[in-house]
Amino acid sequence: MTNHWNDLQHTDCALIIGANPAENHPISFRWLTKAKENGGKIVSVDPRFTRTSAQADVYAALRSGTDIPFIGGMINYALEKNLIHKEYVAKYTNASFIVKEGYDFNDGLFSGYDEEKRAYDKTKWAIEATEDGKPVVDESLEHPRSVFQLMKKHYSRYDIKTVTTVTGTAEEDYLKVCKTFCETGKVGKSGTIMYAMGTTQHTVGSQNVRIYAILQLLLGNIGIPGGGINAMRGESNVQGSTDFGLLFDNLTGYLGAPKATVPEHATLKGYLEKETPKTGYWSNKPKFVVSLLKSWYGANATAENEFGYQFLPKGNKNYSHINLFKAMYNGELDGTFLFGTNPVVGGPNAGKEKEALGNLKWMVAIDLWETETSAFWQKEAGSDPAKINTEVFLLPASASFEKEGSISNSSRWMQYRWKAIDSRGEARPDLDIIHELALKLKKLYANSPKSADQPFLALDWNYGTGEEPDIDLVAKEINGYDLKTGKLISGFGALLDDGSTSSGNWIYSGFYPEEGKNKSKNRDNKDLGGEHYLNWSYSWPMNRRILYNRASADPSGQPWSKDKAVIWWDDAQKKWVGNDVPDFKAVTAPTEPGGTGAFMMNKDGVALLFAPTLNDGPFPEHYEPFESPVPNAFSGQEMNPATVIMDGDFNKKGFKADYPIVATTYRLSEHWQSGSMTRNQEWLSELAGHMFVELSEDLAKEKGIKNKDKIIVSSARGEIKAYAMVTKRYKPFAVRGKKVHQIGMPWHFGYKGFATGDTANRLTPHIGDANTMIPEYKAFLCNVRRADV
Repeated sequence: MTNHWNDLQHTDCALIIGANPAENHPISFRWLTKAKENGGKIVSVDPRFTRTSAQADVYAALRSGTDIPFIGGMINYALEKNLIHKEYVAKYTNASFIVKEGYDFNDGLFSGYDEEKRAYDKTKWAIEATEDGKPVVDESLEHPRSVFQLMKKHYSRYDIKTVTTVTGTAEEDYLKVCKTFCETGKVGKSGTIMYAMGTTQHTVGSQNVRIYAILQLLLGNIGIPGGGINAMRGESNVQGSTDFGLLFDNLTGYLGAPKATVPEHATLKGYLEKETPKTGYWSNKPKFVVSLLKSWYGANATAENEFGYQFLPKGNKNYSHINLFKAMYNGELDGTFLFGTNPVVGGPNAGKEKEALGNLKWMVAIDLWETETSAFWQKEAGSDPAKINTEVFLLPASASFEKEGSISNSSRWMQYRWKAIDSRGEARPDLDIIHELALKLKKLYANSPKSADQPFLALDWNYGTGEEPDIDLVAKEINGYDLKTGKLISGFGALLDDGSTSSGNWIYSGFYPEEGKNKSKNRDNKDLGGEHYLNWSYSWPMNRRILYNRASADPSGQPWSKDKAVIWWDDAQKKWVGNDVPDFKAVTAPTEPGGTGAFMMNKDGVALLFAPTLNDGPFPEHYEPFESPVPNAFSGQEMNPATVIMDGDFNKKGFKADYPIVATTYRLSEHWQSGSMTRNQEWLSELAGHMFVELSEDLAKEKGIKNKDKIIVSSARGEIKAYAMVTKRYKPFAVRGKKVHQIGMPWHFGYKGFATGDTANRLTPHIGDANTMIPEYKAFLCNVRRADV
């Protein structure tokens, strides 16, 4: 989230798309209700009329996989009606930058496309620069190659009629959404966009989020109260997990993992030169990287050995979830540790992922219960145990209330949780399991001369020698030390690249600035202004509650609106003051260099309407999902041209002739994720005890299906049985003159626990986003029939 949960109360309009917070993030409605009481509006955009839709002032249906046309049309509407915040756009975005000659867009392809590689040469999207490397600008925004004019041209194709015939949205409803939300472009107003997995789990997932950001920037809704792009995470510590490097291509703090496929990454010097921009706050990346290496390798990280950089593995493949399971399926991996994850239920094309586990030599599952994944080899799973050679270890884990430590919520708030009770039986916290494993392996490898073992031996594993690690030492290591004095550092501004500082995660530096002052334990609920509660927990970076809050003030440093003030320049004190931590140096005057740089993490200090960094284009463009019932109305490119296609038996593709119905998956209030936690709770299982599929009355009539009938849903990957829930919540879409049906189903079910049922993800494709590789769970093709036919 750029903002935070409490801040939702300040919005004038919440556009909720790709999400259903009334059911999946219900606490958010405490703050949205306050916003409504203050005159705010809620807009719900969803293929299904959800509980969120029932609370909305405006509801609009859209076919899954068409977010980009929907929002692209809103961009076109705002530009045509002159509803944008033009000064904000001119000063705080790259709208005025001139794109180099040679940039082009034609029939769904940007310049620089290599069809054989399915990849772009991004240098073809470069910004024109002066001799000293600064971007060439036209502040009038009239230059034909300015980002602003190129953007206007790009989205002029997204007119209301074309958009609604693609999305299946009623034109009247679509116009209500455009009018209601684009009103927030007025000074003194703010609008927020709230999204979740319905946005990201597509082959264009990254560009879905990007187009939300473009709309918000045009309306001046970033950096202000009640504004922002606010991702609602799927569980309580997903934010923390990505912050700490559980994304396959990142180290901690979103530092890119080195790759064997990039020649410059062979050395630390080359890596830093390749990955560090000359300007913007990321120009400090060497300080963050070296401090991380010192944190991990301690005295074994010296200037002479590149601070242990050669100890880091250099990835030679894409190791996303999808590719890992393909590698397993092909017998390329020996073993895997699975901490609290259940891919036999939660993974795409889950039947093939189950088969892939059978090609491992060993597998360790760490969980609270026996799951479908840890039991994949059993007869109950449809396997023949005699033919499974994988050795499976199931380690009992502690529940959240049986262990202590911090979690980071969607708002980036790092909050400490204390242990309530001891673990039952032999269950142990994850940290204890990892700690003991590390100590055992260090002892095992102690005298090893093998070069492959040296990185592990070099680890500075200093959290105690007993079975239970000292969690306070872990917290301090995350914050970081001044290694000359041994004192904790005050924040990431103190990190250096000479080996004299350490930090396990630079974005969290400052949460533990001195002995006995772990700010994640702060519990002062007094509001110091703006409902930011600065003394409750700790928000990275540097306890900042609204990111990019310099944009809440005009170029002279005064709030655009007193009602939406966050920080402002106090000329008497010669510093920025207000009710939040400034998103830059507090003493930088608006008239000084960088004084208007509202987006300091970007090299030029501005937000990117035109982003020449993504794999699939500098502007979001609509492409149909991997499986679609209709051709692309915007170009001859049917699907994302930069998506890596997984073909063959591992990912069979369905076509509309056999599978004419669009399907999507979603979550229930009663169950959580793959159901391992909730399907083992009797009372939750009583509330939602069976796998079901929602389908419209119209489709049910066509198929001769009645409510509660047992039905079969099939895709190119497999088929499942479920109960039919015939509902008014789905209506057929009119898409390009044709009737298109969509169904929806929860993905929580499996064959373990009290509540059982077939797994929805046996139907989903094994294909992902062109940038993140997140699987496309939310739009695929299927067919439906009665089970007795």
